[in-house]
Amino acid sequence: MTTEARGGNTPAPRQPKPLLSANIRDGLVELIVSGRLKSGERLVETKIAADFGTSQAPVREALRELEGLGLIKSSPRRGRHVLPFVEQTIREAYVVRAALEEAATRLALLNGRLPLDAMHGDVEDMYRCAEVEDVRAMGLASTRFHRRVVVASNNFLLERAWEGLQIEARTAIALVVTDSDLTHVADEHKELLQVLEQGDLEAACMHTRKHQWAYADLPHDMHGAG
Repeated sequence: MTTEARGGNTPAPRQPKPLLSANIRDGLVELIVSGRLKSGERLVETKIAADFGTSQAPVREALRELEGLGLIKSSPRRGRHVLPFVEQTIREAYVVRAALEEAATRLALLNGRLPLDAMHGDVEDMYRCAEVEDVRAMGLASTRFHRRVVVASNNFLLERAWEGLQIEARTAIALVVTDSDLTHVADEHKELLQVLEQGDLEAACMHTRKHQWAYADLPHDMHGAG
């Protein structure tokens, strides 16, 4: 898909100021994924706080999130240690996410609640993120885009299950692990939005599922074919 031309005076992506704990989390994720923090290495709150120039409270919050993502483990009397990074856990999350977002897409289209204008704004933000190679902002814009569909499903349990996957953090990890072309990521979301706008229920559900399965990187496609 061809990227639309954009002017030189491009405004910065619209996004809230990130939480300090999220910055610490993303910094630690990059260190773990890149191997600079080794498997089994102990994580000391006071040292991390000093490295990031902050108090221990946001460090503690970031570490709790990383433990929930399966990147670190907390043991009595031994503290927190880095676990071996297993990309399979990221892939598995995308399979589950695909099922949830396909259901959300079906419900949102049936009840006519998709906020298409806001989603166009998210895609525009993604292109701006790509231009300045801002991976973190790209992850936030992508998460906003997909969260709008999930919220539009008007299904509390579905939304809670989706949020339980810690989508923002997993998206940040996936972008680092796959070293994604950010313009291509924006193109994918633009294409998905175009399919959603056409209103064909089955085509939209199929494309939503494919959009997530592409990141699962499994040895078979979503139909079971090799």
